[in-house]
Amino acid sequence: MSSLQEKAVAFRNLHEKGNPLVLYNIWDPGTAKIAASSGAPAIATGSWSVAEAFGFPDGEKLPRDLAMENINRICNSVDIPVSMDLEAGYGTSPEQVAQSVILAGQNGAVGANFEDQIIDGKGLYSIEDQVARVAAARKASNTLNIPIFINARTDIFLQASEADDQKELLKEVITRGQAYADAGADGFFVPALTDASLIRELCDTCPLPINIMMMSGCSSIRELANLGVARISHGPGPFRAAMELIKKNCSALYGG
Repeated sequence: MSSLQEKAVAFRNLHEKGNPLVLYNIWDPGTAKIAASSGAPAIATGSWSVAEAFGFPDGEKLPRDLAMENINRICNSVDIPVSMDLEAGYGTSPEQVAQSVILAGQNGAVGANFEDQIIDGKGLYSIEDQVARVAAARKASNTLNIPIFINARTDIFLQASEADDQKELLKEVITRGQAYADAGADGFFVPALTDASLIRELCDTCPLPINIMMMSGCSSIRELANLGVARISHGPGPFRAAMELIKKNCSALYGG
């Protein structure tokens, strides 16, 4: 692929209900090159993994300039579409989110993932506030003339407790999904949603391609495809697995 426009179109077309795009989330050029050389059709970063790789905790503690330098190096290391995890947009206001999306596009990303949880705060942005932020991201993408795939993430299930009624939570998820779609989102990411029947209901109800994250209790990739999922992420799992291997090897060497 030679142009960002071509990569953006290719990335968008990979989101197919029932035939999901599977993303093994990476964190630097080295891991991006391994995924690409192994046949991955696209690359996606995970914010937790990127932050930890640079020695920062998750939650926008990694400076945005460093995050953009990293995504630029990743995009220049592979010739397939790259999507960037923008956490909560590196800012509270729609204008700040728009600036982050523009920077991501200028540094080679054709996808942008951002969530509705309040960084260093409690709970989620209201639907109205998050709709304004999604709309700003969409407008920013349009100014770049690159159809950046805006993957709107809701952290409703991620922040839920075991006592919460999952069916009631799903109602709010569906309401947010429709609102984000109306604001211009291209995909809808619901991490920590693992119940197969609820995933099917979401896929049948929401107008956006649904993104599910592989985690404990989640169905297999094949089963998720049969439920109607269009995108599957691995989140911080790959980074944790790699670090566990390094820890095991170091412990064997040094007795720690």
